[in-house]
Amino acid sequence: MEHSNAREFDHPESCPAGGSERKSHHSDKMKANLLSRLNRIEGQIRGIKGLIEKDTYCDDVLNQIAAAQSALNSVGRLLLEGHMKSCIIERIQAGENEVIDELLVTVNKLMK
Repeated sequence: MEHSNAREFDHPESCPAGGSERKSHHSDKMKANLLSRLNRIEGQIRGIKGLIEKDTYCDDVLNQIAAAQSALNSVGRLLLEGHMKSCIIERIQAGENEVIDELLVTVNKLMK
C-alpha cells in the first residue's frame, strides 16, 4: 500500500464551514490513486459476481470478498488520513471544534 503524503491533500481552498458546500482537498495524484484503487475494487466485485454465477466453491468466494473488503478499507484509510491532515486541522484552527464529533461519527461507521 502506498503511504499518503500530506502534500497530496494540499489545495489552495480551505475547507468551508459546515453550512457551505464542502469539497475535498485531493491533489490530482491522490485522486488518480484513489480512482485506480476503486477501479480495481470494482473489477474484484465483478469477479466475485462471476464466481457466484459459476457456482464457485464458497470458501474461494469468501476469500475474494475478504480481499475486496481489505482493498476498500485501504481506500478508506487513505481518505481518513487526508481528511485529518487537511479539513480537520483547518476547521479546528478556525475554531470549529464540532468537527471532532463529526470525525468520531465517521470513524465509528468505518469501524463497524
